[in-house]
Amino acid sequence: MGGLWSVISAVVVACITSAPAQAQSVNRTASGQPNTDIRVGVYVNVRPDCTSGPLPSIQLTSPPENGKVTVKKAQVTATNYKQCLALQVPGFVAFYRSRADFVGVDVLTLEVKSADGTTQVQRISVTVGTGSPGRRI
Repeated sequence: MGGLWSVISAVVVACITSAPAQAQSVNRTASGQPNTDIRVGVYVNVRPDCTSGPLPSIQLTSPPENGKVTVKKAQVTATNYKQCLALQVPGFVAFYRSRADFVGVDVLTLEVKSADGTTQVQRISVTVGTGSPGRRI
């Protein structure tokens, strides 16, 4: 798993404690092939001293119409992340997998709550295959 998690892009949601409770909405995208795991989110809690804090809770509030979402626990390795030059922390990784016969765009919504009460609602559009409107292949 080390190589897969060694590069973390903008899909990382870092929950840094000490922010007041608030709700924030974000729109994100992901893409991949039909009937394969497509990573749609990596969720960690990195403290200012580069150690891990409590992980957020993740709830599927609007499921995709043409696939399913799973969340797995993993060790996440990153370099040059905020003030941390190198770190390895526990995290959650969310995956979307379409039906084998689906090509198009599917949408799901996740609600991510950090230990400090901050909530983020993530609307994720997943382009499967060619990305034309949803159709069977």
